[in-house]
Amino acid sequence: MLTLSSCDKGAQAPDPAAPGAARPAGPYFDVRGLLDGQIRQLTAHHPGAIKEVSLRGSAPETVRVPEVKWADELQIFYQADINKAALRGAYRLDSAAEAGGAVRRTYTARPGHPNVSVTRLSVLSAGGQPQELEATLKQDNTLFSGQKQLRLTLQNGQLHAYSVRGSQKLVLFDTLRFSTRVRVE
Repeated sequence: MLTLSSCDKGAQAPDPAAPGAARPAGPYFDVRGLLDGQIRQLTAHHPGAIKEVSLRGSAPETVRVPEVKWADELQIFYQADINKAALRGAYRLDSAAEAGGAVRRTYTARPGHPNVSVTRLSVLSAGGQPQELEATLKQDNTLFSGQKQLRLTLQNGQLHAYSVRGSQKLVLFDTLRFSTRVRVE
């Protein structure tokens, strides 16, 4: 039996964390579904982007990127996906009505869940369409600590801009602060 099972090397299971990979629906906001849809739209329309990057508090450098690999560019936002089996029950949901009929849903990590790296996810929706997504991610272990603030803004169901701010600290090294802001053309 072992011999037969080891011969099937061509059929590998797909990576469930890969963009566009099939996944079961979860109890929280579908970050992966939103990102997969945006990547499909952006890839089909080929918009460029204007990027502003700053490291260690330096003056920001701005560059226009005419061709963007959107799946690679938005990969960091998949880290904000809280619809994982290990995270069921790990978040408290608060909803608040905002001006113009918009609704903000905020998922906050409950204490006592060691697998939580997303401490807060906030989604502003109007008319059932997401307008803004913000996430706070933290990582802390014996060699490394870091935090990131992720933000996406959408207009008429299409990605308009996004930003990533954060810091990371390796043991025995200085803290690295970074900031990236991108506007889709």
